[in-house]
Amino acid sequence: MTSTQRVLGSVVSLWRYPVKSMMGEEVNASEVTKGGLLGDRAYALVDGSDGKVASAKNPRKWPTLFDFRAVLADAPRPGLKAPPVRITLPDGAIVNSDQPDVDVILSKVLKREVTLSASPDLPTAAAEEYWPDIEGLDHRDTVTDFDLPEGTFFDCAFVHLLTTATLDRLRALYPQGRFEVRRFRPNIVVETANGEKDFVENAWIGQILAIGDTVRLSITGPCPRCVMTTLPQGDLPKDAGILRTAAQHNRANVGVYAAVLQSGKVRRGDPVSLEQGHT
Repeated sequence: MTSTQRVLGSVVSLWRYPVKSMMGEEVNASEVTKGGLLGDRAYALVDGSDGKVASAKNPRKWPTLFDFRAVLADAPRPGLKAPPVRITLPDGAIVNSDQPDVDVILSKVLKREVTLSASPDLPTAAAEEYWPDIEGLDHRDTVTDFDLPEGTFFDCAFVHLLTTATLDRLRALYPQGRFEVRRFRPNIVVETANGEKDFVENAWIGQILAIGDTVRLSITGPCPRCVMTTLPQGDLPKDAGILRTAAQHNRANVGVYAAVLQSGKVRRGDPVSLEQGHT
């Protein structure tokens, strides 16, 4: 028995974020394992005062994380620990995870005692999220705690997909906003085949996505957005309208989460198809 496939588009960009909540790196290809794109969220900063994982979801506590950029020093390989990570600081200086004073340097810049960790110390780590006072959000002007998936530094699912159709739809709804990929930190960006402008990923939920020759993803649910999408980064300005637009028109969701059913390699340009039952 074989499944039929409906072509949706192709992979236009791939991203991994070696240190949670820092800027990441675009790659041409990546191994995809059960834990997502290899090397993604391999490291995180842990707050020395409360043991919580540093997250830009709480910019009141961590206002400058987006001023840091992290890249892996070497290509990650399945079954091996993550390569060292190279972090560019806000002033342009570079530190490496394997240098003995890395925690001291990062703590000084962040003005909080932190440890750069390659794995959670506890089975389930926790982080914090600030909810701005924006209509359409469940919480307003408050900070809540949330647990990360066991043994990981992910917020929720291991893979996040976003389409150009969704970005184009958001741009049409709020033309003065800059809806760029980096605001939403996806792993896989899909360029839709027919140039449509709509939240097309919503229809993928509960379906199986085929990418390239081997990778199969189960689309598990929408990706609810948070204050991170409104924060300044590089030349992108702070803009509460980014989140407000998503909240008003798509229940604050932008993109979808996925679980990995079948591992393999994905490359920029790979076809993306929706599997449609069996024949």
